[in-house]
Amino acid sequence: MTPDEIGAVLTDATNLQVATLGVDGFPHLTTLWFFVDHGIVTFRSFTKSQRIVNLMREPKLTVLAELGDDYSELRGVMIQGTAELSTDPEQVMRVYYEVARKMEGPDVSTEAIEAGFGRFATKNTVVRVIPHRIISWDHRKLSGY
Repeated sequence: MTPDEIGAVLTDATNLQVATLGVDGFPHLTTLWFFVDHGIVTFRSFTKSQRIVNLMREPKLTVLAELGDDYSELRGVMIQGTAELSTDPEQVMRVYYEVARKMEGPDVSTEAIEAGFGRFATKNTVVRVIPHRIISWDHRKLSGY
């Protein structure tokens, strides 16, 4: 896919599958909401969650965003990268806000996000996925489907 097509998938997809490495070497796979911040996939999670504990120990991760229900419509973007972590409460609140805007629309107020999630800001970690390799596919481009 072209960079613009990759950007469209990351903009339109709501769920991000996140794979981190457990202490036993097995992948730990979860799904989160996310947004793209200046070209960088970004999400937040509770600092005590297994995914953050794993990333503190080993910052390598793989994330996957997909669109489409039928095989002939499937398209996706997989990013293998390194997690850049931040526990800055202001950054955490920005992620809460940007994800809410993506999920609910542009009319989400910062006051509503602060009222609903502000008490959790110090208990969260922001993850920015710094890409090493991007793999994409678009089954709509396959001939015969």
